[in-house]
Amino acid sequence: MLWSEAYRPKGCDDIIGQDEVIRQITAFADSGSVPHILISGPHGTGKTAAVECMAKRLYGENWRANTTVLSATDLLGRGRSALETDERISMIYRKDRSLIVNFKQIVKWYASMRPLDADFKLMVFEDAHGLTFEAQQALRRTMERYSATCRFILVTVRPSAVIPAIASRCLPLFFAPVESSLIRERLLEILVAEGAAVPDDDIDLIVYAAQGDLRRAIMYLQIAAEAKEDFDLAEISRSETANIATSAFTALRDGNFDAARKIAESLMIEYGLSAREVVGELRQVIRREYNHPALAIALADADLRLTHNANDFVQINALLARIAREVFSEESTATL
Repeated sequence: MLWSEAYRPKGCDDIIGQDEVIRQITAFADSGSVPHILISGPHGTGKTAAVECMAKRLYGENWRANTTVLSATDLLGRGRSALETDERISMIYRKDRSLIVNFKQIVKWYASMRPLDADFKLMVFEDAHGLTFEAQQALRRTMERYSATCRFILVTVRPSAVIPAIASRCLPLFFAPVESSLIRERLLEILVAEGAAVPDDDIDLIVYAAQGDLRRAIMYLQIAAEAKEDFDLAEISRSETANIATSAFTALRDGNFDAARKIAESLMIEYGLSAREVVGELRQVIRREYNHPALAIALADADLRLTHNANDFVQINALLARIAREVFSEESTATL
C-alpha cells in the first residue's frame, strides 16, 4: 500500500503545519455553521484531507451521504468518456447534450438533493482552477439558488483562476507549504511505524526536494526505504513537469519566446500547477543548469508579486520576457 494513503490524516488533529486554518475548520464543524469556502495552497499541504476531516466531524457516520466531491478535471477536462463511465454521473449524463449543459445538470442534481439528517450538505470541487469561465458562471447561479441547503467548497492550487463572482461569496482559506522541520518529524514517525530505515542524509535530501509538499516527501521516503539499489533522489525527483520547465528555458535561450510562453502556460493549464509552482519548477532548473544572478532575482521578484494575488498568466509571461531580455539576450548569453 502507498504510504501516502496509509498515513493520510484521519482527523483534523492529524493535519500538520496548518494550525490556524484547522482551528477555523474545526470551529465550523463544531458549530454546525459552514460558509462557502475557497481553499487554496500548493499540492500536498492537506487541503482535500482537511475538507474530508471537517465533513466527518460535522456529519459523523453520515458524512459520505452528505458530501459530494466532484473533480473539475473529470467533469470538464477528460471529456465525455469520463462522464459516461463515472457511476455517480452516468445516470445524469445525456449524450445528446453539450459538455457544459451536462455540467450544469450534474451540479444542479447534486445541489438539490436533500441532506441526510442535517441542515445542509457539502459540494466540493477539487481542482477548481479547471472550471471554465462558463462553468463558473453556471456554478455561481447554482450557489445562489441552493445556498440554503448546500455549501460549496472549492479546492485549488490557483485561486486567481476562480472568478470574482464566486470568490467573493467564499471565505478564503490558505494552506501554506509545510515547514521542513515538520516534514522531517513526520517522516521519522513513519519510518518507526513501518520498521524501516533511511539514512539521515537521504532524509534531509527528501525534505529539501519536497519543497513543502508532505505527500511528495512521503512518496520519496517510501521509494528510498524500498530501494534495492542506491537511492538517486535527483533522478526520481526530476518529474515530467521539471523536464517541461527545462524545455521552457531551452526555448528562451534559442530566442523562441512564444514557445517558452506556451510551455509555461501548459504547466498551469494541463498540469494544474499554480504560477508560484511554475516559478518553483523554474528555480529548480536554474539550480541544476544555470548560474546567473539575474535569474534568481527575476524569479524572486515574480514570486513576490504572485504572493499579492497578481494575475498568474501575466506574471509568468512577464517573468519569461524579463529572462529573455536580461539573461538570454545576445549580450548576456556569453556570460552563462
